[in-house]
Amino acid sequence: MADQTNPFGDLTKMLEQFKVPGVDMSALIESRRKDIEAIVEANKTAYDSMQAVARKQTEMLSRAMQDIQAAATTGITDPGKQTEVARNACLKALEDMKDLAEIARKSQADAMASITQRANEHVEEIKKMLQRN
Repeated sequence: MADQTNPFGDLTKMLEQFKVPGVDMSALIESRRKDIEAIVEANKTAYDSMQAVARKQTEMLSRAMQDIQAAATTGITDPGKQTEVARNACLKALEDMKDLAEIARKSQADAMASITQRANEHVEEIKKMLQRN
């Protein structure tokens, strides 16, 4: 039965059987494993961000519905007061959009940082492999 904590276990054993002169197969496999981990981490970050956006949108919709309901029950007839309520609703909508944009920006930055870090590590690994030969 394959090791559930290391999905690369069987693959590592199989590939290490093949001896290629000048190629460290275990280092090559370890490098690919790290690549996959970086992609998994970036996907986790994106998923967490989607959940945060969904929560924020749900919160925005609930608040908007409560505000509409409150405005409808108070029966505001004063045009000045109606204008103020509409203005406040627009300002709140803009603030909420800024929050959503910030969540998306942060998510993209975090995901890119993870991928960029792994890319830099990959370049260093290649340099070390080339220096050995």
